[in-house]
Amino acid sequence: MQLSSLMFPLLLVLLAVPLFLSARKQKRAAAEQQTLLSSLEPGDRVMTTSGLYATVADATDESTIDLEIADGVVTTWLRQAVREKIVAADTVDDEYEDDEELDEVTEVETPASPSATPASTAVVAEPLEHNAKK
Repeated sequence: MQLSSLMFPLLLVLLAVPLFLSARKQKRAAAEQQTLLSSLEPGDRVMTTSGLYATVADATDESTIDLEIADGVVTTWLRQAVREKIVAADTVDDEYEDDEELDEVTEVETPASPSATPASTAVVAEPLEHNAKK
């Protein structure tokens, strides 16, 4: 009798915990995205949700952002279309800087002459004649 009376509350707890955790995860992701969108400044490199890489030209409007996709070509996008901010390679911390494996340089053997090996070993077949009468 006691086991059956505890089964329903236990089932509710088992269903409520994943819902609570996923809601927290979504809330955290939305907060990170909002922080990213509010921190955009002219000159920042970004990638949009469609995969377009561009440079922020104007970020003064609250709902839209102007992106320069080529020299002199500026397009207007919704701020929510920006997926991520691209960090330049020189500003990224090199965590492998002190790695001993990367300090060693291995030499790769190259053939003495590029013409010593054939470019392709494929055999070309004779062309078929479709209009030939038998």
